Amino acid sequence: MKQYDNIMIGFGKGGKTLAGALTAGGQSAAIIEQSDKMYGGTCINVACIPTKSLEHSARLSAVQGGSFEEKAERYARAVEEKRRLTSMLREKNYQKAVGAGVDVILGKASFQDKEHIAVTKPDGTTELIKGGRFFINTGARPFIPPLPGIEGNPYVYTSETLMELDTLPSHLVIIGAGYIGLEFASYYTNFGAKVTVIQDKDRFMPREDEEVAEAVLKSFEERGILLLPNASVASVDAGKDHAVVSVKTKEGTQTLTAQAVLVATGRRPNIQELQPENAGVSLTPRGAVLTDDRLRTSNPNIWAMGDVAGGLQFTYISLDDSRIVKSQILGNGERTTKNRGEIPYSVFLDPPFSRVGLTEQEAREQGHEIMTAKLPAAAVPKAQILNKQTGLLKVIVDAQSGFILGAHLFCAESHEMIQIFKLAIDAHLPYTVLRDSIYTHPTMSEAINDLLAGI
Repeated sequence: MKQYDNIMIGFGKGGKTLAGALTAGGQSAAIIEQSDKMYGGTCINVACIPTKSLEHSARLSAVQGGSFEEKAERYARAVEEKRRLTSMLREKNYQKAVGAGVDVILGKASFQDKEHIAVTKPDGTTELIKGGRFFINTGARPFIPPLPGIEGNPYVYTSETLMELDTLPSHLVIIGAGYIGLEFASYYTNFGAKVTVIQDKDRFMPREDEEVAEAVLKSFEERGILLLPNASVASVDAGKDHAVVSVKTKEGTQTLTAQAVLVATGRRPNIQELQPENAGVSLTPRGAVLTDDRLRTSNPNIWAMGDVAGGLQFTYISLDDSRIVKSQILGNGERTTKNRGEIPYSVFLDPPFSRVGLTEQEAREQGHEIMTAKLPAAAVPKAQILNKQTGLLKVIVDAQSGFILGAHLFCAESHEMIQIFKLAIDAHLPYTVLRDSIYTHPTMSEAINDLLAGI
């Protein structure tokens, strides 16, 4: 029987990073991954990297214009380029792990008890492996609601499978107006498809600052993206060469025909086949692995990292999770989920939306007396250069301390700018430090001078 000091279940960002650190420290480590198409994890294969590859190609295609047929040809080339990129990175990740002395074991894992895990290989054989420590890093999977006609429908896709579609749909219907759904709406609109988004809530982007969310909504409408608020899907049927989506709205039931339907109704922790109960690992009511602030489960020799732990589903969270666990095994154990600071995020629309910290409403509800700064993206010279004048920049500041409480940037290159605000919030810098800093020109970051001067 093989035995390792450390066994990573899943080849995600947290597991592969931690495995390399532990082997460098002289310990043995193995990664168990059920699919050789997932070496490197979710981000590289079915999420961040392939979607942003398509997003980049879509923006270029939108600038080029042309007929639908020309756009469809560019779309097919973009999908092929996405495949090339993910394949290359998948191989690099595999070679990096093996080169670091990590054993990569292909197969499906299931706990037998607190010390042993069974791995079912592709050929059907099963191997029992003993571990000193285990790290669950199995990610999440798309959630498919049990709608009539959806199961087995050849025109229904998830965010993972739609990226494998070689033919650009003339009409894409998206069920769900969360961040994944909105990103795909933006991509496929830029590629030249007609896009309809079905959202079950009345307010668009309900968790975001209302003013900025309205700016995003306006940009979607100007780009021709149709949003159906307060709507629900009754059924998704398959026609001869298209899907038939029955949608209930306030005005009544309407029927949409589409060449593709994207189900973007969220992702759920990927834990169902691991049998964590055999190892004494408890789950939350939503099916995630229950952990403490050091990511330790109810079994003191098992940790969980990344999406499966039920937190924010970003690859950089999984990376930071590996730092938290590493600090317990190889460090002083001081790093926790409570002291990682504010977490920024970006939604890669066109232009991108990025946020860190509180919205105006959240700040008021927490009792802050606030000051706000707002600047239209069109006022930024770099936005004019990029021909990306759409957008709004907004910052929330505590009126008494001058500390920045939140930043909401809907503008070109916001995904780069937001890091500045993250550092300022974590370092408790007054807004005047950013206001009076010197930024290179012409850049989007120099907008911070004018933005904060408005307070």
